Amino acid sequence: MNKNKRTFLVTVLGLMVAVGPFSIDMYLPAFQVIANEFGTTVPNVALSMASYFVGMAAGQLIYGPLLDRFGRRPPLYAGLLIYVAASVACIFSKNVDQLIWFRLIQAIGGCASSVAAFAIVRDVFPVNENAKIFSSLMLVISTSPIIAPSLGSFASLAWGWQSVFVILIILTVLIIALVFFAIKDVRGPDPSFSLLPRPILRSFGEVFSEPQFSTYAVSGGIAFAGLFVFVSSSPFLFLKLYGLDEKQYGILFAIMVGGMILASQANRFLLSRYSSETLVGWAIGIQVTMSMLLLATALLHLETFYLQVILLMGFLATVGIILPNSSALVLAPFSTNTGTASSLMGALQLGFGAVASFVVSVATTDSAMPMTVTMCICASCALVCLVIGRPYIKINHSSSTATPSSLH
Repeated sequence: MNKNKRTFLVTVLGLMVAVGPFSIDMYLPAFQVIANEFGTTVPNVALSMASYFVGMAAGQLIYGPLLDRFGRRPPLYAGLLIYVAASVACIFSKNVDQLIWFRLIQAIGGCASSVAAFAIVRDVFPVNENAKIFSSLMLVISTSPIIAPSLGSFASLAWGWQSVFVILIILTVLIIALVFFAIKDVRGPDPSFSLLPRPILRSFGEVFSEPQFSTYAVSGGIAFAGLFVFVSSSPFLFLKLYGLDEKQYGILFAIMVGGMILASQANRFLLSRYSSETLVGWAIGIQVTMSMLLLATALLHLETFYLQVILLMGFLATVGIILPNSSALVLAPFSTNTGTASSLMGALQLGFGAVASFVVSVATTDSAMPMTVTMCICASCALVCLVIGRPYIKINHSSSTATPSSLH
């Protein structure tokens, strides 16, 4: 594959991955406007965000088997068309209850894009290049919290909150066209892959029983959940506890996420010297250190604004290393049921993130302690899972009868 074709393909995959983050972040600034129009409260409008996460988690498990059975393109087209139809329905919602349900359907359709993107990386690129490609996709995921709210805010003020969904529809139609013309050399249908419930559950079980998958999917997913905790807690931390206004908070949030972006791009260069296994281990170790320091400063009442920002930036930067490398390691053992592996990985990441966000939300007090403790628990559990799981990977790979290639 020449350099131009490679760059174009990675760009298309990046747009596919962007559907989810943009769908989440673009309409956040319009919550109050939507609440006013529907005569309801902002917390009720926020339920449409919760329904989107539920749809994403469910859709992850749906599309994996479909991508393996019918190939990458048909389920992807079907999912994106469902997404477009649900987006149109969101525009014409008459009340908040309709918006909540249509967002659920939108998520179920849209998550086909991210599941397919990760599976296509495994299809098209050599295994030893996957981590670098995932680092490029991580750039899209990391920049969306910076770009999407600003774009959504501008669109909502200029044309109303419905314009956010118009932009998402345009983006999705563009992706459908690019996929049709640009993505050709992907895995085709596999008629032997059954869509009956029992074989599907067995396939998920076989994927999870692969030690390399379970070790890095669980440890990477739990470490990634720390990002969800920060996103859920940061408005309370910086707007209420430290008294920043909305503009200052937006600038600070962009700077802190920028550290994660830089780390994800530095990962591409680090991979020329170190293995993904080594980088994941180091990054989780640093994440534990940052979270322990955050906990210590909270217990000793030393959590000054600048110290908090520095330690949180260090914590977030590790996510930029952990996510692309753990994703590459999770998918590396699979050559036939990559869609199933990709979907199960995504479901675990979203599941851990949702649980962590719920815990920190219900435990909110007038301090940063719930956020700090939850982040510390996430990082520590990720390290424990990594330490426990790694020896089994070595045993599996050294066995003459139970290698990843023979299992799949």
